[in-house]
Amino acid sequence: MDLLSLLGIFIAFGAIVTGNLLDGGALAPLLNIPAALVVFGGTIGAIVLQTPFRILRRGVSLLGWIIFPPRVSQKDLLSRILNISKVARRDGILGLEEIGLKEKDRILRKGLLLLSDGFEPERIRRQLEEDIGHAEQRDIRAASIFDHMGGYAPTIGIIGAVMGLIQVMSHLDQPEKVGSGIATAFVATIYGVGFANLLLFPVAGKLRELIREIISSEILTLEGIVAIAEGEHPSSIESRLRGMSGMST
Repeated sequence: MDLLSLLGIFIAFGAIVTGNLLDGGALAPLLNIPAALVVFGGTIGAIVLQTPFRILRRGVSLLGWIIFPPRVSQKDLLSRILNISKVARRDGILGLEEIGLKEKDRILRKGLLLLSDGFEPERIRRQLEEDIGHAEQRDIRAASIFDHMGGYAPTIGIIGAVMGLIQVMSHLDQPEKVGSGIATAFVATIYGVGFANLLLFPVAGKLRELIREIISSEILTLEGIVAIAEGEHPSSIESRLRGMSGMST
C-alpha cells in the first residue's frame, strides 16, 4: 500500500476544509448533491464518450496503482537475471525454457522463451522492444484519461454554476433565497476546480511516473536477456546492468 498517496489526498482536501473552517465557513454549504451530480457525472460522461473502451478499461485498472502500486525492484531483478545467466552458462540456453514457463514477469518470461527457442539476439531485442513499446503507449494513453478529465471538470463546474444562477434568477421575487442560491451555485465551480487540481491531475502524474519505472525495469530485463543471448559472462552482464540502472557495484 502506498501510504504517501493517502497522505497526499488527506493533506490536500484537509487543507481546503480546515482553511474554510478557520475562515468562519461551515461544511454544510459545501455539500451539494445536485452540484456533485452535474460535475462528477458530466466529467465521467464526457470521458466515456471520448475514450475507446479498451483504453477506458485500462485506465480504470491503473487507478488501483495509486494506492497499491506495482512492486518494481531493480535490485531483485538484477539478481534474478544474473542467476539466469549462470544457469545458461552452466546448462546451456535450452535449460532456460523451464525457468521461462514458471516466470511471472511478462518480459522476462517472453525473453527466456525466445532464448530457449534459439532466436538470434537482434531478433530477441526487436520483439521485446516492440512488446515494451506497445505496452508503454497503451498505459500512457490510459493514464492520460485523468488529464482529460481534469480538463473537463472545471468547465463542467462552470456549467453547474451557471445552471444554479439561472435558478436564482427565477427567484428574484424572493430576496431571502438569492444569497443562499448564489452560494450554492458556486459550489459546482469549487467541485470542478478542486476535483481537477487536487485529484485528477496528480493521479495522472503519478501513474506516468509508475509507468516510467516499469518501462525502465523492462528495458533492463531486455538488455539482460540480450546479453545472455550474446553469451556474455555473468560478471560482464552484472557490470552492464548496474551501469544502466545506476546501482553501485
